[in-house]
Amino acid sequence: MAKGKLALGTLIGVAAGVVSGVLLAPKGGKTTRAEIKADALKLKKNATKLADKEVAKVKTKSKEVVSKAEAVVDNFAAAVEASKKTIAKKPVAKKAPVKKPTAKTMAKK
Repeated sequence: MAKGKLALGTLIGVAAGVVSGVLLAPKGGKTTRAEIKADALKLKKNATKLADKEVAKVKTKSKEVVSKAEAVVDNFAAAVEASKKTIAKKPVAKKAPVKKPTAKTMAKK
């Protein structure tokens, strides 16, 4: 994030410097406008290159994240299946039936 802010700040600073320098230079209007146009095109080209580079980084990082997430899901699914098999193999212990209290057993208490 800091690199993106630094790059953006640099581009804005360069643009401001170019515009100030061109406007303050003792040249004719036609020449000045041509220089402004040329500098604006350079700036656009540099900004496009920078944006393309950052987009490529984001795409690469997102592919890494998706790959890791898929691995986690696969591992979880395998663990669930292994647990199901383990549970299926274990016999279920039967509990002794619970006797209902009768009048005799209640009277003893």
